[in-house]
Amino acid sequence: MFDLGRTFLQSVERDPHRVGLVASDCRLSYQEWAGQIGALQAYLRKAGLRRGDRLLTVLQNRHQAATIHWACQASGIMIVPVNWRSKPEEISFFVDNAEVRFAFVEPISAENFLASDAAKKIPYVLCAGDGAKRPSDGDSFEDIVGHPATLSADASPEDWSVMLYTSGTTGKPKGVPRRQRAERAAALAHIAQNQYRMHETTIGVMPLYHTMGVRSMLALCMINGTFVTFPRWNPEQFIDTIEQERVTHLYLVPTLYHDMLASPAFASQRIRSVTKLGFAGAPMHDALLLKLQQTFQPELFVNHYGSSEIYTYSINQRAVEKPGSAGRAGLNARLRVVRFDDSGHRATADDRCAPGEEGQIICDFAGDEAFEGYWKRPEVNEKSIRDGWFFTGDTGLFDQDGELFVTGRVDDMIISGGENISPVEIESVLSLHPGVDEVAVAGLHDDRLGQKVVAFIRPSNGRLSAEVLDTHCRTSDLMNFKRPREYVFVKEIPKSPVGKILRRKLVAGEFDKLD
Repeated sequence: MFDLGRTFLQSVERDPHRVGLVASDCRLSYQEWAGQIGALQAYLRKAGLRRGDRLLTVLQNRHQAATIHWACQASGIMIVPVNWRSKPEEISFFVDNAEVRFAFVEPISAENFLASDAAKKIPYVLCAGDGAKRPSDGDSFEDIVGHPATLSADASPEDWSVMLYTSGTTGKPKGVPRRQRAERAAALAHIAQNQYRMHETTIGVMPLYHTMGVRSMLALCMINGTFVTFPRWNPEQFIDTIEQERVTHLYLVPTLYHDMLASPAFASQRIRSVTKLGFAGAPMHDALLLKLQQTFQPELFVNHYGSSEIYTYSINQRAVEKPGSAGRAGLNARLRVVRFDDSGHRATADDRCAPGEEGQIICDFAGDEAFEGYWKRPEVNEKSIRDGWFFTGDTGLFDQDGELFVTGRVDDMIISGGENISPVEIESVLSLHPGVDEVAVAGLHDDRLGQKVVAFIRPSNGRLSAEVLDTHCRTSDLMNFKRPREYVFVKEIPKSPVGKILRRKLVAGEFDKLD
């Protein structure tokens, strides 16, 4: 198997003059891009970094971030990309936990980086970008890549590629180290499962500290595609970019699709170049799914279900035909649904649920896309990796046709009056009401029931009443005990930087009610 450095050289040799990287301030062919990657590779070598060392990036999705990623792959250096919004104490944790030796930051993240204890321990380079002031001393990214150099493939498939950190909703974030062979296998499967053609064009808006962003870039480069970097989400600029660059496919979280369709700049004639849609990261509610299908009329609409740990669990290439279905196991996966752990029993991989019975989703740990265990977290490995299977922490069920339906997280499950209730099912029903713009469901404490089902609603236009929504639920297929017992109307649904609903904030009351 090729390592990722050789993988990039394949594309350079195959089609050197094809445009590979586009940003607001640069447009590079594969040959030109390879020269910049080679220059950065030589700089890192001169700085004393060697195979197996760790390098931190605290960057938005700029072209510099993409170049640094490839330079690390070619050199066998493990890149540790983290959220550019990270606080000083978070940055210090990442540096110490990963034993980082070098960092790249940009003006918007430099203040927090320099305020962290980490800044005193490691050298760093400032990536300016977008006309930002260049540093008065020290090296700048622009100077480093200003003199192209030959790119060499100095790594092996067994070298570490990337360390992605989980969101850390409880406790410290968990490091997910991934080898180059797993990253390449995941990218190849992504190409096949999304039926990408040579020379596709996509927008790199999903962060390169998130598995969706990394996968988009690797997959596009393997097919000599054009990767258009997009530093910060702005739906109007996003639509402009689709039109200007003739983007052929989109791979986003549902929240970004929602924002794009809601933008006053959106018009169907502006997105005609897009032929394929894909989504991941969170369930897509039925109403948004149908609206996207009607608007884009894509030749392929893929629901991708996976994680940082094992990139692909399952794929549904006919997302609209069977809404809510995550499909069947991906090319590199085997899946089961097993019974939940309880106080007297720890489920094994053989405790399988019958079709229609909800349980925890697990994935074969021997798959080509799998990680090898959390970084320095043996207690988490013991809980999550059992009997040769990875226990995902997600809940779901197989239907009678053998298709997987993901119903939520084990930790998000609402237990009300002794019944297990999935928030996702209720959210899908409520999303179909024309007055609902966005919805999230969570379980709040109740003295009698233990937890009660509460729906948090962001109305689309005007005001809604709880009575109207309750009638909508009563006339749907939703079972009576799953109906929300309370409706809260909010200005915004709290979400993570990649669009996942933060139910813990809803439970804690960290939201703004509508007046």
